[in-house]
Amino acid sequence: MTLGLDILGRRTIRFFTEIGQVSVLQLKIFRSMHRLFRDRRLVLEQMAHIGVGSLPLVLIIGLFTGMVSAWQAAYQFQGMISFSLIGGAVSRAIFIELGPVLTAIVIAGRVGASIAAEIGTMKVTEQIDALESMAIDPVRYLAMPRFLGAVLMMPVLVVFANSIALIGAFLVSNFFLGLTSQVFFGSVERFFETKDIVSGIIKSIAFGGVTAILGCHIGFKTSGGAEGVGLATIRSFVLSSAMILILDYALWLIIF
Repeated sequence: MTLGLDILGRRTIRFFTEIGQVSVLQLKIFRSMHRLFRDRRLVLEQMAHIGVGSLPLVLIIGLFTGMVSAWQAAYQFQGMISFSLIGGAVSRAIFIELGPVLTAIVIAGRVGASIAAEIGTMKVTEQIDALESMAIDPVRYLAMPRFLGAVLMMPVLVVFANSIALIGAFLVSNFFLGLTSQVFFGSVERFFETKDIVSGIIKSIAFGGVTAILGCHIGFKTSGGAEGVGLATIRSFVLSSAMILILDYALWLIIF
């Protein structure tokens, strides 16, 4: 019993300590943004890596998400509701949940893990110590561009994912369910609300920020050579994915 409480206590302390460390890193990133104009090249490079580099994968995921959503809606509506409502039902599900969440998880796997691996490798090979010896702030040079790149590009990726997912849903509805474009997109227009798009964009900004900040934090805390870098990569993806789902629920309560 005592041993169990001891383990629980140590893990609780470690948990809150890590929250504090992440918060301090976030504060340092905000403080380093006064040099944003001078470091614009670094930010643009990260925006290209996170946005342009992830676009093909996001489009593929979005297309098949929309197609599967249309099939699922048709299966649930069969014998209960007219198929003419599929467009509205699928579009709202995509805009509010599927587009932002699935895109964020893809980015957590591709970008969040990459950030942890890059910074973690620099940490274990003492490149970060070399930056500090040259009076270069690692947070400004490494974390700030990645954080801003993720925050700025995630909403753009979500817009692309939403658009291609809606096209995928329409293709299934048109070719396999016999719905015309007028019926499908008429249903989308009838049930469309601006807050659906806005809520998805707000979520995507939060998801991008938490993915980048966790990747940076875990990268800076990496130790143990090549094995440590591998563990940091896995930990970054796992924590980012979990936080995306937790934030999704929390933001749903706040927005709706």
